[in-house]
Amino acid sequence: MLDGLQVESGKRLRFRDRDPSDRLGLANKAAAHDELEQLTGDMRLLQNRLYAEGQRSVLLILQSLDAGGKDGTIRRVFSGVNPQGCRVAAFKEPTRTQRAYDFLWRVHAACPRRGEIGIFNRSHYEDVVTVHVEDLIDDDLRDRRFRNIIEFERILDDHGTKLLKLFLHISKEEQRERLQRRIDNPEKRWKFAPSDLEARSRWDDYIAAYELAIGATSTDFAPWYIIPANRKWVRDIAVARLLVGTLREMDPEIPEPQLPLEGADIE
Repeated sequence: MLDGLQVESGKRLRFRDRDPSDRLGLANKAAAHDELEQLTGDMRLLQNRLYAEGQRSVLLILQSLDAGGKDGTIRRVFSGVNPQGCRVAAFKEPTRTQRAYDFLWRVHAACPRRGEIGIFNRSHYEDVVTVHVEDLIDDDLRDRRFRNIIEFERILDDHGTKLLKLFLHISKEEQRERLQRRIDNPEKRWKFAPSDLEARSRWDDYIAAYELAIGATSTDFAPWYIIPANRKWVRDIAVARLLVGTLREMDPEIPEPQLPLEGADIE
């Protein structure tokens, strides 16, 4: 099912070759719901082992265009995990203090501690995509930042943080429908901003910028995956499968107790 989602290192990415409505072989929404229940159960067990082991961590990076489904993915896929071992960081426009440092300073400070699963709702990739589309940095600085990001992610990998970078891919029409639902629903209007329409008017510029950024920074140790996200239930299964597969590959182990406990009785 997940074959073909990964962006191979050194290969050019073209979003037009990726179908945002791909069902990935899933039969229907009901079957996806049942599988997600199983996957979240597996995730709870593996997260517990990762937390108990306390030696390594996982960093899940979620990027998308506006209304791509980052918030919904976090709610659905992580509904059953222990919040004690899971942290979410959302990256918006940097503050005055953050702008006084290099662009990765605030990002490094939010990375997961050993034993944790960290989730980035947007990330350092805003600082090579959005700022370039808005002409806040030139091509040379953008390309230097690509190299900085690769080096930064290599440091994380070398020190026990496994990176999983996911781009939630939706069509322009699906984005229109989702933005309209935000406007029409009083409970969701708070999420809508005039800047959403400005960014939408530059759809092609953002797509081109993401194609370049993802292609330049998908590496063997920190690969990118393009997740078809028009159907939320397909998106959730793809993300859950990738995360559970990563945790299984890491194979965290419960540490041995400090004292022999076999046959011990508590009085």
